[in-house]
Amino acid sequence: MALCAKKCPPEEERRARANDREYNEKFQYASNCIKTSKYNILTFLPVNLFEQFQEVANTYFLFLLILQLIPQISSLSWFTTIVPLVLVLTITAVKDATDDYFRHKSDNQVNNRQSQVLINGILQQEQWMNVCVGDIIKLENNQFVAADLLLLSSSEPHGLCYIETAELDGETNMKVRQAIPVTSELGDISKLAKFDGEVICEPPNNKLDKFSGTLYWKENKFPLSNQNMLLRGCVLRNTEWCFGLVIFAGPDTKLMQNSGRTKFKRTSIDRLMNTLVLWIFGFLVCMGVILAIGNAIWEHEVGTRFQVYLPWDEAVDSAFFSGFLSFWSYIIILNTVVPISLYVRYAVSLPWGLSRESCGPLGLLSSVKAKSSRGNLGSFPSCAVNIL
Repeated sequence: MALCAKKCPPEEERRARANDREYNEKFQYASNCIKTSKYNILTFLPVNLFEQFQEVANTYFLFLLILQLIPQISSLSWFTTIVPLVLVLTITAVKDATDDYFRHKSDNQVNNRQSQVLINGILQQEQWMNVCVGDIIKLENNQFVAADLLLLSSSEPHGLCYIETAELDGETNMKVRQAIPVTSELGDISKLAKFDGEVICEPPNNKLDKFSGTLYWKENKFPLSNQNMLLRGCVLRNTEWCFGLVIFAGPDTKLMQNSGRTKFKRTSIDRLMNTLVLWIFGFLVCMGVILAIGNAIWEHEVGTRFQVYLPWDEAVDSAFFSGFLSFWSYIIILNTVVPISLYVRYAVSLPWGLSRESCGPLGLLSSVKAKSSRGNLGSFPSCAVNIL
């Protein structure tokens, strides 16, 4: 899976030559391996904790825990804060780990699908993750398209083929794609093995309904459009077979370009609770300031008379410093104005339905349909590839 993480330099144009892996490899194009998971064994703990401490409440309770470890200001045991905080972090981490496990499982399932690839004049079974730009792939009826392909030929007259694009735009009606006339007669494997045309086209992008490029073959050039393309995520329908040339693979495909990066998502409840915690913390600080000022005034006006009976700690040398320490003590004492029990209940309820992230097929399909109806197909959830 290391190939999935390979980063390629930005492109100004894409060049792909058929049946010439050595030529195409010099451009360092991405492999057809996909990766939608966020963590691995080494990065899970630091990355997940970093994401969780972006929650205001988690940061607040961690701050309180640090204060309670300072003897001069602590009036409560640190145990009262660390137990619920660890409980919240653990429950959320377990849920996130479970979600990511299923992403890994889905990635492996997709990457290990089999496809027929023309190599050295022979059709060979290859895993999707091993398909490269410039390979010629044979698809059969009801198969998913492994990568973004230029349609070369098909079993139908005039190089026609029919595809279903429900996973891309939510539409279940069949769409027609057609090979350009010069390649539509390349239905024989021996002819395809000798095909050495080169495609120069636009760089990877997320525009599902647009494609522009040119095929150069036999000292002639032929314009290409979206009608000649089969995109990853489509399903071949009512067509016995077809052949396609891989133009974009893996993260460069239009489906993956739309999926975006898997992010730590927040619900409206999360955002509301963050806002409330900030307001409550501001109120807590105001109370702490008022009480600290009162403490400093009392120590200056009255407390000095009782130094014989109630001496200051060794570190305290003035009424001002006493008030400063009292401010942090009051922050600890009054910390219950931010109810950690609410966060514990919320965290416990997450695995039973209040999930932070929705990656189900219905959620995805409704999202894609909504964006396609608005004409905005720029980005939809990264769990799209999990349905493939």
